[in-house]
Amino acid sequence: MAKYLTTDGNSGSLEGMDPSPVTPEPGTPPVALHERAMENLRYIRETMERAGAFTAVPGWGGVLMGATAVGAAALAAPQRTPGRWLTVWLAEAVLAVAIALGAMALKARRAGTRLLSASGRKFVLSFLPPVLAGAVLTLALYRSGEVTLLPGVWLLLYGVGVVTAGTYSVRVVPSLGACLIGLGAAALFSPPAWGDAYLAAGFGGLQIGFGFWIARRHGG
Repeated sequence: MAKYLTTDGNSGSLEGMDPSPVTPEPGTPPVALHERAMENLRYIRETMERAGAFTAVPGWGGVLMGATAVGAAALAAPQRTPGRWLTVWLAEAVLAVAIALGAMALKARRAGTRLLSASGRKFVLSFLPPVLAGAVLTLALYRSGEVTLLPGVWLLLYGVGVVTAGTYSVRVVPSLGACLIGLGAAALFSPPAWGDAYLAAGFGGLQIGFGFWIARRHGG
């Protein structure tokens, strides 16, 4: 009977223990080494994506979005009807979305990452609810004749979206959202004639300033 030495110096028996190595069941094909390595690499990549920050927030894209917002404010200010004023800003919103999507896709491709990675999906899903709420409130306030409230509402909800989505991105992004929220709150308690100036400062000035910061510190 085989004996073994325990950690306390006493001897023990291997009786009842099967010393034979574990072998795969007959007919089970062996796992190729390269397949196991690929599975490990895939697991590591998915884990890093889940834990990583969404770094495809576009810096230069934000600068361009800010520049178009300043232009939209200049075009919207002299409009004499609420409908025309709203049309200018809705056109600017469509243009800004197109710029943002294109800039994010370009930055993600340059970095060799997927735009809709795990962190990217979290970023988008966190950003969408405040934006959708803003769209609903835009229609409701326009129908009720309260268009002068829209600058504050837009800045507030856009800021909330940037803060919530920014928790999955670089640290500077939530700071931009906090500044937008502050401007939106100020706009709601300011004279209605200042609305375009607030929009130019928030969607324009803040986007340009933070866009430059992101571009220089986080790769474009």
